[in-house]
Amino acid sequence: MAYLFIVLGVLFRLVPHLPNFTPIAAIALFGGANLSKKQAVIVPLAIMAASDAIIGLHPLILFTWGSFILTAFIGLWLKENRTVINIFGAAASSSVIFFIVTNFGVWALPASWYPHTLNGLISCYVMALPFYRNMLLGDLFYAALFFGAYEAVNILIRKYYPKTSRA
Repeated sequence: MAYLFIVLGVLFRLVPHLPNFTPIAAIALFGGANLSKKQAVIVPLAIMAASDAIIGLHPLILFTWGSFILTAFIGLWLKENRTVINIFGAAASSSVIFFIVTNFGVWALPASWYPHTLNGLISCYVMALPFYRNMLLGDLFYAALFFGAYEAVNILIRKYYPKTSRA
């Protein structure tokens, strides 16, 4: 399953899409909830490394990749706390983390477009709001898709193959 998510994640970053409307955070959440701790961290990093190698490396790598690692840890928390409300909250939280971390990085970098003042930081966050909307919508959509499809498959397995379902 980890390899499938890596391929899907890279593919969805490479095909045309709305800015920040990708499944990377949802894959990190889902991976944290369903893969080993090591795989949960490696999968989003592998997606980012492979796709950034094609798209192009950038100075925000530590901030973008770091935000997806944090999201994977939220997914690990979901392992023991999986409810619809928690999944929704985790997806929304991952968008907030990405927004805060990456835009702080945009502001903090020496070649920033924004002055290194409180007003510059606020301007950076305000200008990034349209990208946040797309990130939030993408994270909610893909998290619902992955967790919903997983649960639907489990329901079908329990119904038609009760001896093979999890206890």
